[in-house]
Amino acid sequence: MKEFTYIIEDEIGIHARPAGNLVKLIKTFSSTVTLEKEGKPPVSGTALMKIMGLGVKCGDTVKFTIEGEDEEEAFQQIAEFMDANL
Repeated sequence: MKEFTYIIEDEIGIHARPAGNLVKLIKTFSSTVTLEKEGKPPVSGTALMKIMGLGVKCGDTVKFTIEGEDEEEAFQQIAEFMDANL
C-alpha cells in the first residue's frame, strides 16, 4: 500500500475538468485508489461525483491511498498528475 498527501494549489480547488482527468487516469490502473479530505470519509478515485462532493478548495490537503499490483506505477503517475494540474 502506498499513501501520499497533496496540498491543492489551484485557486479553484478540484473542479470538474481536472477531476474528470484524474478519474480517467485512475481507471487505467488495476490498483484501488481512494481520496480523503480532512474530516470526510474516503471516496473511490473512480467516482467523479464523490470526488467533487469532497468540496476540495485551494489549500486543502488530500490524502491518496493506493493499493494493488500496480500501486508503484499508479503512485508515480497520480503524483505527477497532481503536480502538473492542481
